[in-house]
Parts: sequence; structure tokens; C-alpha cells
Amino acid sequence: MLNIGIIGYGTIGEDVAQALLRNEAGRARLKAVLVRDRTKYDLSGPLKNVMTESEDEFFGQNMDIIVECAGHHAVQAYGEKVLDCGADLILVSVGALADEALQKRLMDKAAASGGKMIVPSAAIGGLDRIAAGSLGPMEEVTLTTRKPPKAWYGTLIEQQVDLANLQEPYCAFEGVARDSARLFPESVNVSAALSLAGVGFDRTKVKVYVDPGITHNTHEIEARGKFGQIKLQIQNTPSARNPKTGYIVAMSVIKTIRDASSTFVIGV
Repeated sequence: MLNIGIIGYGTIGEDVAQALLRNEAGRARLKAVLVRDRTKYDLSGPLKNVMTESEDEFFGQNMDIIVECAGHHAVQAYGEKVLDCGADLILVSVGALADEALQKRLMDKAAASGGKMIVPSAAIGGLDRIAAGSLGPMEEVTLTTRKPPKAWYGTLIEQQVDLANLQEPYCAFEGVARDSARLFPESVNVSAALSLAGVGFDRTKVKVYVDPGITHNTHEIEARGKFGQIKLQIQNTPSARNPKTGYIVAMSVIKTIRDASSTFVIGV
């Protein structure tokens, strides 16, 4: 039985925690959840015994896997500590690795500790094919992300355009993945995951649109290389609690946990 910890209890963290409590993640159990303020949550149920504000208590739980669900700052604050305590690290906020120095520190720590950093597919698809294709010459990887206006409130884009009255698609960003991951830390983690699987942050081309004509978060991937060519469009249902993310992100994390203890694994 795997002991699982979760850092953060926002939309994704809650969905992952509840799936673990319902025994939907294979041979795994929720051991601890690290939050800033326990008083914000309903602790009348099983969360009472696992939720803590104490870093020492959390990291002392002898966990096998810790899932980061709390944003780039959490990766910076806790990433090395996760690997130091002997757990594998599942990164949801993978865009944090656009910081080259942070990526190197985490990679070095993982090598020293024998732990793993695991990036689930989350909101994107085709990473298995992109990662396999990157073993041979890969000519180009592009990503076009489109989300409805409600997904961009509270982001930099809200300062660029009148989201409430937008009538046609608005291109908010065109450039490389390193910049998109830094500018939109909650919304374009997909560009970081795609970069790490393929040709890197500085060669992966990204366009980001606010599109009032859609209701789903949409990602279009194109890649060419020795392996052939891939064109893939993904439409994710936005979470009702947080339209910046989709339900599939937590589902992907749960599958990753389930696979870690399974005797049969598909789609890697």
C-alpha cells in the first residue's frame, strides 16, 4: 500500500484527495495533506486526521509519493524537501521548471536521493508519443491553447483586454514555452509539460487565445520529426470550481498514482 501526501487543497488537491479517500487510486491511501490554514476547511470527516499546517508533521509521515497541487511557489518551497524525505514528487505545476536554476536543483536532488519527479499528462495528451519521438530528430513542436474568457480572470490577460465584452478570439500571447509558462503559471502548464517531453522550453512554439466562442479549454498540438507527424486537438471540461483548470488534471494524477502500484500499466 502506497502512502500518499498532497501539498495544497485547492480544486485539484481536493479532487485527488477525495478520490484517494474513496479508494479510487489503486493500492494507495491518503496519509497527509499540507495546507496553510486548516480552519478554512470542513474537518468533520476523514480530513480531520490527515490535514495539517505543520511542515514537520507532514514530511515526517514516511510517504511514498507526494503530489504538488499548490502552484509554482510550492514547487520552489517544497520540491527539494519532498525528494529529501524519500518520496517521489508528482508535479502538477510543471511550469515552475521554466526556471532553469530550479529545474537543475530538483534534478540534482532527485539524482542524489534516488527519488523521481513525475509529470502527469494532466490537461494535455500525446505526451507519450512526443516523448518517444524526441529520441530521434524532432523538427518542430507547436501548441495553441484556447480558453473561454472566464478562465482568464485573475491573470495577466485581464489587464490586456475587456474579458466581459470580448466578441472575437484574442491572441494574448505568441512566443516560446519558457515565456508562456512564466506569464500564465495557472493556465498554461501544458506548454511546460509539452516542452519537457519534446524539444525544450525555448524551441516549443506557443500561442494563447481568449476565445468567447468556446466553452471548453482547448489545446491543439502539432509536431513533426523522424517519427512522423502528429496533430492532436484536446477539449477539456473546465472545473466548475476553477475554470482555469479542467477535471482531467486530477484524473490524470489519480491514474499516475494508480499506475505506481499496478501490475498492468498502459499509456506510458
